[in-house]
Amino acid sequence: MSTLPPASTRDPAPSLEALGALVRRVTGAAQRRIEPMPGGASTRRFFRVELASGEFAVAMFVPDAKRSDEVAKADVGERRWPFLEVRDLLAERGVRVPRILGEACEDGFLLVEDLGDETLARYLELHPDAKTALYQTAVFDLARAQKALTPLPAGSIVASRAFDEDLLHWEVEHFREWALDARGIRLSEADGAVFGEAASYLAKTIAGWPRGFVHRDYQSRNLMVAPREAGGIELVWLDFQDALLGPRVYDLVALLSDSYQTFERDFVEARLDEYAAQLGLNADGRRAVSREFDTVTVQRKLKDAGRFVFIDRVRKIPSFLPFVEPTIEKVFAALGRLAGDPVLDRLRAMLERVLAAS
Repeated sequence: MSTLPPASTRDPAPSLEALGALVRRVTGAAQRRIEPMPGGASTRRFFRVELASGEFAVAMFVPDAKRSDEVAKADVGERRWPFLEVRDLLAERGVRVPRILGEACEDGFLLVEDLGDETLARYLELHPDAKTALYQTAVFDLARAQKALTPLPAGSIVASRAFDEDLLHWEVEHFREWALDARGIRLSEADGAVFGEAASYLAKTIAGWPRGFVHRDYQSRNLMVAPREAGGIELVWLDFQDALLGPRVYDLVALLSDSYQTFERDFVEARLDEYAAQLGLNADGRRAVSREFDTVTVQRKLKDAGRFVFIDRVRKIPSFLPFVEPTIEKVFAALGRLAGDPVLDRLRAMLERVLAAS
């Protein structure tokens, strides 16, 4: 059986025959060409497929699909892949997501529409003047989706998992394990107690807020800029298979405290104003959004900084390392805006001292 090259020596290689059979089933003809596409931090692989018609599609391959945590992060039994289930839910509720052209889940393959290469991040490199309009669209799309996804259908996989206290706490501890310990920055017993207090405080606080649909990674590399059939452009959601229940601001934090982008504070505040307006919040509600946003920024960016080191050390992908320090700076900026909270003030002072000495 001929195969495409694996992403690493640890991953099984995708089967060219299986992909070809899927293409023939969908189109009635063999493909002309298959080319690997750049990937991210996950174990999923992507291939651009030129069809016999001259059109293109994208094949998504999930290694060891029956057991992979890329397709099942809950006790899902024999239900459909979460990617497919969440995609269908989003499409039904009016969110623009990739069209599925064909499925061969038993072989680890999906064939989806080719949306091109223009992620929001890449598009902005070429069209920086479009930033405000595109982020206004992203915020509007998110607010509209949150309303459309309330309530969730009975039995939805999204409703089966949540940012509960345990998960939130684990994510903060990811920072200590990888951004500190793995880089040789050891906390003293007293400093460890400060960090542990803050981790518990953040997890308990955020877990106590009302929960709704959360994409979980709604940021510039997971939004595609694509032409709209009626003219203009639209944003298409990707990487939504891990959707779960969580706080309303979580996806706003992923978008506006994006580790891959830099924004002036006035830009962020304007987008938060627009989000609050979309939800019909009064002045008190708008202030609550700001505090929730900063609190989740601390939690999410601590996790992200640790995750970038983890991806380098465990998955052997060093390309995320340049974002570690900018991500930590976002933590400090949010902690500064939360000044006056004694637990977080202690965390800020401790991290400033420890990291300055490293």
